[in-house]
Amino acid sequence: MCKLIKYWLIVIALQFCVSSYAQSPEIKIDLKQEIGTMKPVWAWFGYDEPNYTYMKDGKKLLSEIAALSPVPVYVRTHSLLVTGDGSAALKWGSTNAYTEDNKGNPIYNWRIIDSIFDTYVSRGMKPLAQIGFMPEALSTHPVPYRHYWKPGDPYTDIITGWAYPPKDYNKWRNLVYEWVKHSVERYGQKEVESWYWEVWNEPNGHYWKGTREEFFKMYDYAADGLKKALPTAKIGGINIAGTRGKGAQEWTNDFIKHCISGINYATGKKGSPMDAILFHAKGWPKLVDGTVRMDMAPQLNDIETGFKLTMLYPETKDLPIIIGESDPEGCAACGMATNPENAYRNGIMYSSYTAASFARKYILADQTKANFLGAVSWSFEFENQPWFYGFRDLATNGVDKPVLNVFRMFGMMSGTRLNVVSNRMYPVEDILKSSVRGTQSDIGALASKDSKSAAIMVWNYHDDDKPGPTEIVNLFIENIPSKKASLTIYLIDKENSNSYEVWKKMGSPQNPTQQQIEVLEKSGKLKNISAKKIKIRDNKTVVALKMERQAVALVKLEW
Repeated sequence: MCKLIKYWLIVIALQFCVSSYAQSPEIKIDLKQEIGTMKPVWAWFGYDEPNYTYMKDGKKLLSEIAALSPVPVYVRTHSLLVTGDGSAALKWGSTNAYTEDNKGNPIYNWRIIDSIFDTYVSRGMKPLAQIGFMPEALSTHPVPYRHYWKPGDPYTDIITGWAYPPKDYNKWRNLVYEWVKHSVERYGQKEVESWYWEVWNEPNGHYWKGTREEFFKMYDYAADGLKKALPTAKIGGINIAGTRGKGAQEWTNDFIKHCISGINYATGKKGSPMDAILFHAKGWPKLVDGTVRMDMAPQLNDIETGFKLTMLYPETKDLPIIIGESDPEGCAACGMATNPENAYRNGIMYSSYTAASFARKYILADQTKANFLGAVSWSFEFENQPWFYGFRDLATNGVDKPVLNVFRMFGMMSGTRLNVVSNRMYPVEDILKSSVRGTQSDIGALASKDSKSAAIMVWNYHDDDKPGPTEIVNLFIENIPSKKASLTIYLIDKENSNSYEVWKKMGSPQNPTQQQIEVLEKSGKLKNISAKKIKIRDNKTVVALKMERQAVALVKLEW
């Protein structure tokens, strides 16, 4: 009897050891297991307020974004045709590109649009140029036109005269024609051919106050004006909201069918130009018992649905797909003071969510075979606003937030994407169902290699903004074609690459001194925590990473 008890105690102990070992984070990367191109799908950004572009902190941030990317970054912004004096405000922008004289004759003024596009092009960036919204003189319902929304107000307060169809479609077409013709004259045909153009934003939501057919008509006239000015220009649509929903899918299918075989409202011919497919994808954080709980599932379901819809049609299955807005939730200008579920935005939770979600975007593209070109992170900066107010932005008052450092890491990844094997990385199918809600965090990686280097991004993510154990992640790298290499480790956590924690330790000043600002700016940069030469034995090496909950690391190996 005693021997039997002893036997079962040994069995239980062995099972416990095996179980514990299985949960110890291990990631394996074989540099010969290539799975595709490391497309820079992350190098796309956007924002509501176009006039921030050429302001002090806007220019500074755009310079940083351009510098971190080895390829041209695409930028999308709303309100490029809205009437007004160019004053910046939350959820508002204007360029006064189109007005009319007292006889109804068009007056074109490209000064503000030029200052926006000049800011991009001078930095090697490219517009994802949004044709919208409706100028006051063309709107079928122009009054009221200018809104004065602020955080806490009903979101629909922003919907005014700019959201309505044109009262004259020929004038609308000619506005687009003149804009594109002017762009070619200013920047050159080759440059403008490299841009993407798209019409409007979320026509199935609040942003469009017309019918579905009126939207298609507006699209046709805009596309006709664009192609008359530059036949090789690239245009797409429709930047639908809530892509996974039944209504959004109906809109998308109807739009695709209209572009393939519908009667073009502007030309009377069959079909309408469609050079890219665009849709939106958003997550849904909530406050649960006073704690922020993220939800990646809606965002990834939007993406999977959009990819699959595009693959349904022979005419669209090879078209480039741009996720026109791809974010943890839907309102960048809603701060955490009015929306406490947005408290994730200042710290490292936003960083780890970004790393973990982008990795799954690649996986979904692989699974559906979609031609995934880019995902626009709808996050920029908000000029002259409180420090760390909780906007969804990349920087606050010119100081970089931790999330921008994830994009700095992406900027160091190029070449070929590699297969990743991790015993703690949630399968994408599980995240599509219920995000990351298990007892253990999601510890995974995204890996790439070039001719003489490899880069591996590792994260320790969980939906719940609660403390979790710091874990040692063992990263096994195989088939390194050298006997020696340089190993550099970059880290984003509470102590590294984190201006927010430094600001809090200062006492959260809303009027920091110049010396404090300099400290904050330095702390906002991506920190290298280790750089050394290593010997490679049997073409292998092991890197041990100390990863706290919500941390993100980049391991760079060069030989």
